[in-house]
Amino acid sequence: MSERARQLASPLAIGGIAAAATLALRLRDPHVPGAWGLCPTKALTDLDCPLCGSLRAVNDLTHLDVGAALSSNLVLVLAVPLIVFLWGRRLVACWRGGEAMRPLTAPAWVWGAGLVALGVFTVVRNLPGSWLAA
Repeated sequence: MSERARQLASPLAIGGIAAAATLALRLRDPHVPGAWGLCPTKALTDLDCPLCGSLRAVNDLTHLDVGAALSSNLVLVLAVPLIVFLWGRRLVACWRGGEAMRPLTAPAWVWGAGLVALGVFTVVRNLPGSWLAA
C-alpha cells in the first residue's frame, strides 16, 4: 500500500462508517419506538441524555427536514457542520502528509465550555414542557 493510501485509510474508513450508519438510519426509521433499541439513560432514569433523539435527528436530516431534526436533537444538528468540517480538514491533512497531519488540539477551556453547554442542554431538555425534550 502506498504511503498516501495508508495516510488516507483512517479518515476514509471513518467517513465510510458514518455514511453507512446514515444510510441505515435513512432506511430504518428510528421514529418507530424500539426500532433501534432503547437509550440506557432513558430506560433507567426516564431522563433524556444529550444524545437522545440523535438517531431521529439524523433520519430527519436525510429527509431534509431540518425543523424536525432541530426538534429531535438541537446539539447534534448544530454539531454536524463542525464534525464535517473537522473530518474534511483531517482528510486534507492526511492527503498532504507531513507536518499537516499533526492532530488538532483545543485549549482546555474549549473542552470545559463544551461540557458545561452539554450539561445545561441536558438539564433544560429535561424540564417539564421544554421544547428541547427528545
